[in-house]
Amino acid sequence: MTVTKRKVFTGEFKAKVALEAIRGLKTVNEIAQDAGAHPTQVSQWKKELQAQASHVFSTKRGIMTPTI
Repeated sequence: MTVTKRKVFTGEFKAKVALEAIRGLKTVNEIAQDAGAHPTQVSQWKKELQAQASHVFSTKRGIMTPTI
């Protein structure tokens, strides 16, 4: 009996694949095949990236005043 291990994808890889899916130049199936992942995973990563994208810009770093 052989034991198959799950593939482990890095966060960087997931983000790259999700961005490619958001761009829409290829279908999710094409992207999944190229990435070696299941199309459902790619769709999940895409949805997660879209949901979390607003948090990137939500932190307040200080008030910027325009310079004249």
